[in-house]
Amino acid sequence: MSIRQLPDHLINQIAAGEVVERPSSVIKELLENAVDAGASQIDIDIEQGGVKRIRIRDNGCGIPKKELALALSRHATSKISSLDDLEQVRSLGFRGEALPSISSVSRLTLDSQSQNEDQGWSLKMEGEKPGTPEPSPHATGTTIDVRDLFFNVPARRKFLKTEKTEFRHIEDMVRKIALSRFDVGVNLRHNQKSIIHLRSAANRFESERRLAEICGRKFVESSHYLDYEAAGLRLWGWVGLPTFSRSQADLQYFYVNARNVRDRLITHAVRQAYQDVLYHGRHPAYVLYLEVDPKLVDVNAHPTKQEVRFREGRLVHDFLFRTLHKALADLRPGEGTAPTHLPESNASGSAASSDPTHSSGQAHSNPSAQNPTSGNASNTPHNPASSGSYFSYHPDNHKQNRLQMPVRDSMAAYSKLYAPLPDNSGLAPKTEAEQESDIPPLGFAVAQLHGIYILAQNEHGLIVVDMHAAHERITYEQLKQSMHTDAIRSQPLLVPQAINISRKEADYAVQHQATFKDLGFELDRLGMEKLAIRAVPSLLKDSDTEALVRDVLADLITHGESQRIQQAMNEILSTMACHGSIRANRRLTVPEMNSLLRDMERTERSGQCNHGRPTWTQMSLNQIDKLFMRGQ
Repeated sequence: MSIRQLPDHLINQIAAGEVVERPSSVIKELLENAVDAGASQIDIDIEQGGVKRIRIRDNGCGIPKKELALALSRHATSKISSLDDLEQVRSLGFRGEALPSISSVSRLTLDSQSQNEDQGWSLKMEGEKPGTPEPSPHATGTTIDVRDLFFNVPARRKFLKTEKTEFRHIEDMVRKIALSRFDVGVNLRHNQKSIIHLRSAANRFESERRLAEICGRKFVESSHYLDYEAAGLRLWGWVGLPTFSRSQADLQYFYVNARNVRDRLITHAVRQAYQDVLYHGRHPAYVLYLEVDPKLVDVNAHPTKQEVRFREGRLVHDFLFRTLHKALADLRPGEGTAPTHLPESNASGSAASSDPTHSSGQAHSNPSAQNPTSGNASNTPHNPASSGSYFSYHPDNHKQNRLQMPVRDSMAAYSKLYAPLPDNSGLAPKTEAEQESDIPPLGFAVAQLHGIYILAQNEHGLIVVDMHAAHERITYEQLKQSMHTDAIRSQPLLVPQAINISRKEADYAVQHQATFKDLGFELDRLGMEKLAIRAVPSLLKDSDTEALVRDVLADLITHGESQRIQQAMNEILSTMACHGSIRANRRLTVPEMNSLLRDMERTERSGQCNHGRPTWTQMSLNQIDKLFMRGQ
């Protein structure tokens, strides 16, 4: 076949094959255009899952009459005009292929009124070319009506799923766009029925209200807000607490300059930050926003713009990992992080959210307002000589009936053991209110339940602690800290281990030889495609070091860094901490239980054990009252 120029309708349909995969793809392109037009309100009407009709109306700047036909032609856009603009794209759309691609596989009508005109105009696609604009009553903004999607491509229409499935994809897409711009109101109707009604948000409270409507109120109550900026990068948003993990990655939204993306580098960095606190096989939940100079990110790396490419990928990866890792590590008791594991009905009722003092979920929004002791755990009086006293075993403890011990006695016992004795001569005794304000975040131990759980009382209600899980995390963090402060011990191999690898991997091994040495490995290059392992970290002497070295090299090639060796060491330290922690049926005295509570307040990630299980939970007085129907 001789070389020939393809006809326009075939060119458009080929482009539509890349851009318009299903009705939700049409929604994505049209919503992005509406947002780029400066709309503050977008209304979406869907019929039969988007196959019969998709109508989107916005109140943006509109399209002038003379540009209506041009808007439906290929590679026509108002968003870029030069190569410099392409290298720093700030808009969501920029290729000028969406409208002509959609019109080539549907019956499209475009109504619009420019903000500089007094008359609205309507334009219909007639075959392969647009018709003549006709006057049409229309407010400032644009309405795009797409009917009979894929009517002229029956093969593509056969691949569409059921109406319910297609609308679910549309709903997911609308939610993604709605989370990208809190200042834009969004309404979605399907078959004349209102599905989503989101008002524009002007502050964080209203943004969290929208977040609750999209991701669920439980996510907002079980998430931590962060805002961090460094090295020209800014990361803000909400990260779910490790105890609010998911069985699948269905609650993960990440935006780069307000563009929703699914990027492997980003996913890897977030997963690494959660690796030490997530239960095996669980996925984190988050809604995060990364702001970066548009010159440093290429958004033209994928036809559907779902992937991006960073100029400084390693810098972005390191920034995301360290920021999230620090945010999760700093979540300590008393900083609005109290996990509440109760049935949904007990946490979502009006009574549960009416009293901020009794609602542990409300503490996430404003920790300082809800908990006056927030962030002051490290200032709690503590006697170093008695630190870790819960390691000791006292046979007489079996004779104590701790279920009958009042909290005041527990507080008094704690005060005698830890609090210094200042000169109080001439000072009036503390009032009961002042004593309440001195209660630490995890309160004071009241009793030990079945030799497994510690029951404590704080100012909000009841604290239940899994003593083995809590002590396991404390021991684990202490072991990791000692590893970081002391150099990693390396053990030479009596017989060096030779491994065959690719030339590229060997080059990376030589290039990162100092990194391997800091981690306790000693590598030599024996040939173009061969390495010799001459020394390994002492902790990993019984591990599969060859597989570990291969995995580390793979990470270095893909991400520029690797946490494999540290992960392997942490697994061993975790096992050591597990075996060295207090066991079930171990009777503890009240001072020993209080010592454990104070150590939890000082320890990073103390909300989860090494395996990702929660170590403690809070039941507010309001929730306990509901269990017994008090006040109803």
